[in-house]
Amino acid sequence: MNPQAPVYVRAEDDAWLTVVYYHFHAWSGRRPFWAGLFTLLGGFPIAYFPYADLRLGNVSLAMATTGGAGALIIGVLLITLGLALWFQQTIRVFAGVASILLALVSLPVSNLGGFGMGFILSLIGGALALSWAPGQPADEEPAGQPQAAAGPTKAEAVMGVQGIPAPRETETAHATETTAHADGGRNSAG
Repeated sequence: MNPQAPVYVRAEDDAWLTVVYYHFHAWSGRRPFWAGLFTLLGGFPIAYFPYADLRLGNVSLAMATTGGAGALIIGVLLITLGLALWFQQTIRVFAGVASILLALVSLPVSNLGGFGMGFILSLIGGALALSWAPGQPADEEPAGQPQAAAGPTKAEAVMGVQGIPAPRETETAHATETTAHADGGRNSAG
């Protein structure tokens, strides 16, 4: 074999990595993935630090507290909630509230919530879980709603939101008249 000959990589060799990426992207897009990840990562420092035996040279730092068992329980529950958010996205509201409450309880129980790292990660994960809502693909229309043949009406386009009625002309004329009377009849333009 010639050592200076160029080595060509076939497209089929990298195709499996692209397929794995697209499958993972599709999987994570249908669930509160980042909420589960932050909640899961927040549980590790909360559970770890009360049992850690850190050594700095000859100095041993033991963070064991009387709440060590409580810290372990909080950490394991946060890890479980993170996994539950990935595989049971229907419980996202419960898991989000529980994550936030467990993060708050970890402050006094587990060395300030895993020295703040687990506390912050769990709060972010809980907030993301509460704010996540399942979406619909763009090509699907909700059942029971007829498809509109034309775009939004002029009033809807002006308001920017469909379903909110535009103000009637008498309301806008009254609002302009009220504004004119409010400044003493002076016109700001002239």
